[in-house]
Amino acid sequence: MEPFRIRVPDGALADLQVRLRRTRWPGPETATDWSQGVPLMFLRDLVGHWETDYDWRAVEKRLGALPQFRTVVDGLGIHLVHARSPHPDALPLVLTNGWPGSLVEYLDVVGPLTDPTAYGGDAADAFHVVVPTLPGFGWSDKPTGPGWGVARTASAWAEIMHRLGYARYGLHGTDWGASVATTLAQRRPQDVVGLHLSPPLVAPDPATFGELTPAEREALDALERARQEEDGYTAIQATRPQTIGYSLLDSPVGLCAWIVEKLVTWTDPRGQSETALTRDQMLDDVTLYWLTGTGASAARLYAESIREVQAVFAPESALDSGPGSGSGVPGGTVEVPTGASVFPAEVPRPSRRWVERRFPDLRWWGEPARGGHFPAWEVPDLFVDELRSFFRLVR
Repeated sequence: MEPFRIRVPDGALADLQVRLRRTRWPGPETATDWSQGVPLMFLRDLVGHWETDYDWRAVEKRLGALPQFRTVVDGLGIHLVHARSPHPDALPLVLTNGWPGSLVEYLDVVGPLTDPTAYGGDAADAFHVVVPTLPGFGWSDKPTGPGWGVARTASAWAEIMHRLGYARYGLHGTDWGASVATTLAQRRPQDVVGLHLSPPLVAPDPATFGELTPAEREALDALERARQEEDGYTAIQATRPQTIGYSLLDSPVGLCAWIVEKLVTWTDPRGQSETALTRDQMLDDVTLYWLTGTGASAARLYAESIREVQAVFAPESALDSGPGSGSGVPGGTVEVPTGASVFPAEVPRPSRRWVERRFPDLRWWGEPARGGHFPAWEVPDLFVDELRSFFRLVR
């Protein structure tokens, strides 16, 4: 484990400013909503703030307050945060995000998780927090050949926890992180105290289709709307990540639009003036992708693993080659103690009975009042409450 410090050269920030000033803008959309993508006036306002008022050094300072390291696993350099708790009985916990998220998702939760007493909590809820960065994301290395998908990443996470001296630990994942955490729990159940997912990835159970609850029917409708209206990015990144990568690496505004569309449409704006995340929060994430040059390399994870993730949503007749195969459940069953938190603006929003088919040892079921695809970022207090509530049951 080699200590690592984030320090972006001044020249990289100056280059970003030049590129922002020279943006070549398209005409406005012909729709009156977000159905054609990010509206021109919304993006021009955001980019204007990025060019004149946004301060990368402020978030760099917050990131720099976290203990960070890099280590080489299976030939690839992996960046990680390892924030130890001051409480000796803390439980090791791995947090894994997905796309288009990053380490900035967890900035508001590392403190309460590692030192709950400093935030009005109980020392019994303390965690040693480990946040590895996915291959091709952030300050982890970019794979130079195929093969760095979900399964290989899960194995790398197991090796990292071994190197840190943790024989038993908890897992949390969302988006790609949910697939990585689930795979690790399937492959090394003896190491995993508990698995928390927001949400678990499961197939709707065809046996329930004749008696769907209103919530299940809405969940299926939301999945279909997402397939028809939201899934273009998946098809492109799964089939042509190199082609879209040229735009994501060369144009900061192109990268910004590609990411911010999801930061707006996948979050829960309830209680906010317009968006769940502030302009600076969104730009923290976009700027991290820009400065690390990871628009293309992060997109390649879709080419590596999206088909196996999509197979989890397939009918029961789909081939199942993972641990737990033969269970009749796409993706295989997961036997470790599991907690599920389904936030109201998330897609998918599986029902409890669907989840229990794949995760038979379901110990916690949470349906918080607010939040979407990035709960640790959008509603950090609710996110921390969900983690604490589940892990109290399995420590």
